[in-house]
Amino acid sequence: MGESAFEIAINCVKLVLVFLLMVQMVPVLVWLERRGSGFIQNRFGPNRVGPLGLMQLLADAVKFLTKEEFVPKAATKLLFYAAPVFALLPGTLAFSAIPMASPLKWGEHTFLIQGYEIGVGIVFILAISSLAAYTILMAGWGSGNKFSLMGALRASAQTISYELALGLSLVGVIMMYGTFNLTEMIHAQEGAMQFQAFGFTISSSLLPNWGIFYQPLAAVLFFAATFAESNRLPFDLAEGEAELVAGFHTEYGGFKMLLFFIGEYGHMMVASGLMATFFFGGYNIPWTTTEQVYQWALGIVGSPDWASALSSAVHFAMFFAKLAAFLWIFIWVRWTLPRFRYDQLMDLGWKTMLPWALANTIITAVVVFAVSQTW
Repeated sequence: MGESAFEIAINCVKLVLVFLLMVQMVPVLVWLERRGSGFIQNRFGPNRVGPLGLMQLLADAVKFLTKEEFVPKAATKLLFYAAPVFALLPGTLAFSAIPMASPLKWGEHTFLIQGYEIGVGIVFILAISSLAAYTILMAGWGSGNKFSLMGALRASAQTISYELALGLSLVGVIMMYGTFNLTEMIHAQEGAMQFQAFGFTISSSLLPNWGIFYQPLAAVLFFAATFAESNRLPFDLAEGEAELVAGFHTEYGGFKMLLFFIGEYGHMMVASGLMATFFFGGYNIPWTTTEQVYQWALGIVGSPDWASALSSAVHFAMFFAKLAAFLWIFIWVRWTLPRFRYDQLMDLGWKTMLPWALANTIITAVVVFAVSQTW
């Protein structure tokens, strides 16, 4: 957490700020989803309360907070109340481990623009994100409702199935970068495309040095699996309205329902942040390095401390732009593709994505070994 009381205090503040950032982004994303779906379906969406319907966010918040408290008679109260609270934790903890900008150096202190840094960032994020299945099971079992329980079983089976493809798709990324550390992966994607092969340096100034150009199949598999992990269309079988009412959160309303919303959108943010980190250079600006951005900032402000602050702000803006682009794709897909049948969902995970992820791992291992040799 830090070497001094000051650094420990700053790091604690960062954790709170990351949590607040996620919570404050949720109503904006809800508005964007409702507004975007309206335009996709040739209607307006929310446009009555405030300019562009933005005050609808406040109206929704008041509605959630003032709804009547309700607990089903057959519910297990401990699990029923605990499930919405625990729904927040996986997304928040995982998102806090993602680097969002270059470190801020001020005097003798260096502050990382992330909640905390863990050397095995990928392992930690995957482990924490997988705990969402327990939250869903708690909600389904604790509600005492057969439709909620069936939705929870669907969602947990779906999550476990697609975690295999998701994890295997990242094995090739780990082999290519040679590290589990997210910050080192971002540094490896700086500048224009350049890599070592057969004892030679191969470069191209036309493309950025992003992971998507080295691992395109892994990027497709990973992004598709994140839709299933987030229970988003076309993988939202846990919330099939026609047969399960609303799935595992059928019995939830008001503030507890809001916590589930925050948890779902939190997983979308984690997935979008990881896509940007693994395959699109993280907070890096295309075709540039962190040092080049710092020197540019130093030429503007003159002071090393303020140059570092400006460089971090620019990198944060770039990371946020990439994050927003992938979040919009989540919303776009929801209102474009129909829901899979459950057998189609399982077939896609076990018979298509898992074999392709295994094939990508094997091919990557062979290529990495081949290009590391001097023939």
